[in-house]
Amino acid sequence: MERIIKPETLKAELATRHLIDVRRAADRDASPEQLPGATWHDPEKLAEWADGLPRDKNIVLYCVRGGSVSNGVVDALQAKGLRASFIEGGIEGWKAAGGELVQKSHPTPAC
Repeated sequence: MERIIKPETLKAELATRHLIDVRRAADRDASPEQLPGATWHDPEKLAEWADGLPRDKNIVLYCVRGGSVSNGVVDALQAKGLRASFIEGGIEGWKAAGGELVQKSHPTPAC
């Protein structure tokens, strides 16, 4: 599986992907929005939640700009045999491509 997925490609495949928001807690708290259907997982606690991810789905994650946070999490998930990629440009790239965003419905969970 490719490490990076372009926002334009993801738009067509959104319904078939397991979306994970891996923005650092402070970045997520500072933003009122997220991708539809995404769940937040603290990238600092990856060891606590990675084994609970679906092995039968393509996982797409995003941080703010698709940089070191996304790269590190994708590396760790792929090393566990998961099909993981991240959005090129992060949530900012998704917004720039006209991707749909929704308001966060609840505060940041613990992990």
